[in-house]
Amino acid sequence: MKVARRISVLIPAFNEQEMISATIDSINRSFEELSWPDFEILVCDNNSTDETSRIAREKGVIVVFEPWNQISKARNTAAEHATGEWLIFLDADTMLNSDVLRHTIERLESGRVCGGSALMRFDRETGLVIKVITAIWNWASPRIGVAGGAFVYCSRDAWRAVDGFNETLYVAEDVSFSSRLKRWGRARGLRYVVITEAKLVTSSRKLDSHGEWGVILHLLRLALPGALRSRQRAGLWYDR
Repeated sequence: MKVARRISVLIPAFNEQEMISATIDSINRSFEELSWPDFEILVCDNNSTDETSRIAREKGVIVVFEPWNQISKARNTAAEHATGEWLIFLDADTMLNSDVLRHTIERLESGRVCGGSALMRFDRETGLVIKVITAIWNWASPRIGVAGGAFVYCSRDAWRAVDGFNETLYVAEDVSFSSRLKRWGRARGLRYVVITEAKLVTSSRKLDSHGEWGVILHLLRLALPGALRSRQRAGLWYDR
């Protein structure tokens, strides 16, 4: 490792009292395993009605508040308060690990990468249809350079240059961000890289609460005109 640069791990969190503690622990453990000292964790409380903020503060992390309940706004609010040169956006139900973190740092240290994301797997076995969809996504994502929002990394300069996450979108803000980030990087000879050497573990709670076919139906509805800009139609991401 080279001289450690400051990294900000940013967690948008709406009613995440069940998950936030484990997620914070996974971040601290990952940095400790890499002996990387200079990092901070910011939780953006996105107008929670539960104990998310209290739990996060008791874990010793920075908590900021975003009253408008929208993932893209929560991501941007967290980034505005961050002090790191490099940013990692991590969902509150996703566990970081040192392998993904190490590859992320290596990409950013190279000076040839503006940002990227990582492959995912669920924390339990899923049905065949979800397995197929996940396999297709994990095959396509690194080839077309599109982020899954559970984990996105970039330089702070890149986040600022592309005006952050699109605050007209309630879902797919990660896809919009990665697309703009990739174009910005290409114009400067920088690559957008999806990490394939290791995977993150993300929660299957949407599958548990809505059922696998319910999740698929929600995803199909996003193809309707205006659906990406409608919080009501994006209930899969906002209902707790």
